[in-house]
Amino acid sequence: MRDSDTVAVYFLNAMLHALRDQPELLQARLRDVGIDPAVLGQPQGRVPAKAFARLWLEMIELLGDEFFRLDSHGMPLGSFALICRGLIHEPNLEKALRQCMSGFALFLRDLRGSLTLRAGRAVISVQSQITDPLTRVYAEETYLVLVIGLLCWLAGRRISIDRTELAVARPPQDDDALLWGPDLRLGSGRTEVEFDSAWLRLPVIQDLPALKTFLRSAPQGLVIRFRNNSGLVAKVYRHLRARHYGQWPTLAVMAEQQGVSASTFRRQLEREGRSYQQIKDEVRRAMAFERLRDGTLSIAEIAEQAGFQEPSAFHRAFKKWTGYSPGSYRTRLAGAAKLSPAGLLPTS
Repeated sequence: MRDSDTVAVYFLNAMLHALRDQPELLQARLRDVGIDPAVLGQPQGRVPAKAFARLWLEMIELLGDEFFRLDSHGMPLGSFALICRGLIHEPNLEKALRQCMSGFALFLRDLRGSLTLRAGRAVISVQSQITDPLTRVYAEETYLVLVIGLLCWLAGRRISIDRTELAVARPPQDDDALLWGPDLRLGSGRTEVEFDSAWLRLPVIQDLPALKTFLRSAPQGLVIRFRNNSGLVAKVYRHLRARHYGQWPTLAVMAEQQGVSASTFRRQLEREGRSYQQIKDEVRRAMAFERLRDGTLSIAEIAEQAGFQEPSAFHRAFKKWTGYSPGSYRTRLAGAAKLSPAGLLPTS
């Protein structure tokens, strides 16, 4: 974790939610770790990752709950380590994921996770009994952060998410595409994450010594790594997003722009769990979803801007990503926009 790494204020608010009625204690905790309480009033503000990590550890000690009292029962101190110990003995990610959700179910009372495998896709769904919208969105997103973060650590690489839905709307964040993939649907009425089921066939590569190191470095190993808006992956992602597909540099040119060799550039990306090709694919997907939501371009124009030589190739790729054709997806978006689900948080 570098000094330049930062975390969005939104996630700070989620961690501090239990102290919302104790402003003096909340502000004192922030000052203890070097965070100005005024930042909480800045919706798009960011805080130093090291301070965030320190506050995470102090909050679970203060609350006696490793789930920040977002659940009516919560997770007593040591429960997360207990869950992790069972995961390192599983042969692959699928078995580890099922074991992980069973482990959380031993402690949490208001949330339940489930896994569905269908047609080469894996979907992690979260069912909730939490009635307060703000508590619910914080709890469900925290649950997914922990589960997905554990999967990435167990495999020793970052899992590429294709679609994420959060039942309750919350303000969009700069980190969303890197954290939750290119197709994030806020306020959809259900909470789930979808990705290629091939990831679940990866072996669990971690052991007990690695687990001890991992637990000492928590929460950065779970959270900050996936909200790192200052890392190389994020930098490359933003570089590509700001340019037309035809202007994207090759790996060698991109490495030269970063002042390193191609092999060093490749290794640096791998340390953050990505390859250059994966980042390019994610940007293409993000561009496609963004333009479909905008609704001003034709499907053929979107295909061209996303780097597909033929609209038919775009149709095939998009159906693989979502299960829908681009036109059907746009129709679904238009229908969803006419709905006004109850209990949504303001998005701006």
